[in-house]
Amino acid sequence: MEIRPATTADLDRMLELNNAAVPAVNELTIDEMAWFVEVAHCCLVAEVPGTPGPSALLVGIDGPSTPYASRFYAWFCGRFDRFLYVDRVVVDPSAYRLGVGRAFYEAFAATAVVGDGGHSHVCAEVNTVPRNERSLAFHDAMGFDRLEEYSPDGMDKAVMTFARPV
Repeated sequence: MEIRPATTADLDRMLELNNAAVPAVNELTIDEMAWFVEVAHCCLVAEVPGTPGPSALLVGIDGPSTPYASRFYAWFCGRFDRFLYVDRVVVDPSAYRLGVGRAFYEAFAATAVVGDGGHSHVCAEVNTVPRNERSLAFHDAMGFDRLEEYSPDGMDKAVMTFARPV
């Protein structure tokens, strides 16, 4: 498996992967996916031998400095001075159980700025409504602490927030 930075040439496949994973992640347009590739602190794809194009993606944001209108991202902005935020991880079912998620998180955490004024945590949220058992178990196994279940007013969605020190 090869983990590499995403490029604009990957956009169509990334969008296909993302939108096939709804409701575990929210649906995006091609312009929204292109925005992530442009402004994300870390936007990665994984290529698995024998499959054409990327089989997985991770979008990671530098918080709180990135202007991003997500209520869930804002929740972390109100609690941490500087953090890395996993906005989404999508893995095609054909690549399950190959260690892609772990490899993504390790690569993303390796981009942390350490020391005074650096990133303190890697943060993520996982759907509890609708429930994403696979991701909840993954974050528990990766040593993340469950912080709080959160549901913004007016949303039919709830998440469990997670953080792990860098």
